[in-house]
Amino acid sequence: MRHGKKVNHLGRKSAHRKAMLANMACSLIEHKRINTTVAKAKALKQFVEPLVTKSKEDSTHNRRIVFSYLRDKNAVAELFREVAAKVGDRPGGYTRIIKLGNRLGDNADMAMIELVDYNELYNAGKPAKKKSTRRSKKSSSSQTTEAAPATETKKEESSEE
Repeated sequence: MRHGKKVNHLGRKSAHRKAMLANMACSLIEHKRINTTVAKAKALKQFVEPLVTKSKEDSTHNRRIVFSYLRDKNAVAELFREVAAKVGDRPGGYTRIIKLGNRLGDNADMAMIELVDYNELYNAGKPAKKKSTRRSKKSSSSQTTEAAPATETKKEESSEE
């Protein structure tokens, strides 16, 4: 039984798995998109998204934490400079997995994992939308509709003493 075991071992020992995910994360940060199997892409998504969240606040502590996972100072520098600036306003979901079909050699399910904000094809049709809140503005909109027909010009009264 595998109750409570959420880590996909990917057929590797833990040191090999951590090294592989670190190398794949560095490649993803450098190239902005990589092709891999679906299982590795899902494992990489869980590995890299918390690192991107940490990179949104640039501090020495966060840099050291991210470096302990990635072990590549060029990837850490690029993550904290370009990638964090690009995804600064996004609340999560920094990567996208697109399934590509099966590999010819062994029929493995292949996928492309990419950083969301770097794909111009998906972002070209969408205009830059303004920041919106999730609260309903029912009360303020009802006030503006009532105030619009009842606009009256106030006459200035001259004060005489």
